[in-house]
Amino acid sequence: MAALRVERDGEVLRVTLARPERRNAFDAALIAELAEAFVDVGRSRAVVLAGEGASFCAGADVEWMRAAADLDYEGNLRDANALRHLLEAIDRCPAPVVCRVQGHALGGGAGLVACADVAVAAPDAVFAFSEVKLGIIPAVVSPFALAKIGPGAARRWFVTGERFDAETALRIGLVHEVAADLDGAVAQVVGELLSAGPKAARAAKKLVLERPDGPDTARWIAEQRTSEEGQEGLRAFLEKRKPSWRS
Repeated sequence: MAALRVERDGEVLRVTLARPERRNAFDAALIAELAEAFVDVGRSRAVVLAGEGASFCAGADVEWMRAAADLDYEGNLRDANALRHLLEAIDRCPAPVVCRVQGHALGGGAGLVACADVAVAAPDAVFAFSEVKLGIIPAVVSPFALAKIGPGAARRWFVTGERFDAETALRIGLVHEVAADLDGAVAQVVGELLSAGPKAARAAKKLVLERPDGPDTARWIAEQRTSEEGQEGLRAFLEKRKPSWRS
């Protein structure tokens, strides 16, 4: 059975980890499939990343970890770079990525959450950067996690490896919302994304990632205002009508 399910739902791409019997834990095959899914999302206006079953992603698969224990330095480096390429693909995905989190999001699973543009968690979701419990470190996920939670929070959660709840994840900035109606909350976020200009939403994400300053910020807004989409949005507002992408 495929470890990943990729479905197009109109202008939304739904990417679902499909190993519920293993709590959607990573192995080399799942990492490769997931990375491939984010290589080209086409003209999707939103990507929803989810996990089937009771957990979102419980980190590394036990059998994969057992095999990794016998790898030399070069073998471990290849494994780590495969995960790095996956996380970078999600982080740099041109379309906004919405993460739906339930159950466990541990280790690399928490890293996936950190790469998302918007993360929504169930109240009973459990998180951890648990690598130190195994005598290793969350090195590959660290750039993305640090960008979300900052060094202050990381100095606790990275070094203790302890589990924390959804409210803590919300407080430190790993997730943006905790919702009992998880599907409803995700649908609300997706609806907001679909109400935005398609190119503007992508440009806004790029703005956060690239962080231009000074004259570049003026150039970015001038280019967007004079674009076909920018002109349509401004005229629709002034004419009190819906822009073309919402009609």
